Amino acid sequence: MQLSKKTDYALRALFTLVEHYGGVPIPIRELARRNDVPKPFLEHIMLDLKKMGWVESMPGKQGGYVLARPPAKITMGEVVRYFDGYLAPIACVSMTNYERCSQETVCRFRRVLLDARNYVATLMDRTNLAMVVKGSPVGTGEVFTLQGVDGEGI
Repeated sequence: MQLSKKTDYALRALFTLVEHYGGVPIPIRELARRNDVPKPFLEHIMLDLKKMGWVESMPGKQGGYVLARPPAKITMGEVVRYFDGYLAPIACVSMTNYERCSQETVCRFRRVLLDARNYVATLMDRTNLAMVVKGSPVGTGEVFTLQGVDGEGI
């Protein structure tokens, strides 16, 4: 699974709003600057977030965006699914983006990818924005700590 730029940018904006939950609205220009997102692209994303009821916009000179729901009521899974459509690593194990494969009845590795889909979906659906914001950013050392068999291909 790889997140699209749109999902990445939406999550960046949401987490900025989570950090300021209950505070003053944040202008779109400030959201774009803080998150290194092109403002025109972010404007479209914010409309989607508003349509889903995750954010509200406040008009006027002191206006901007605020979270419309508590951070604990928005999950990573629902945000990713809204923008990317699915969490499955390949189409033949996707419920929403399913595509039949000629090897389905004999494929052995499909089971592993189905398990990966289920693990990722469970993790993303159980993880809300309030939980994520309490965590610490991933350090470079963590990314390059070997996992699996010699960490190759990660």
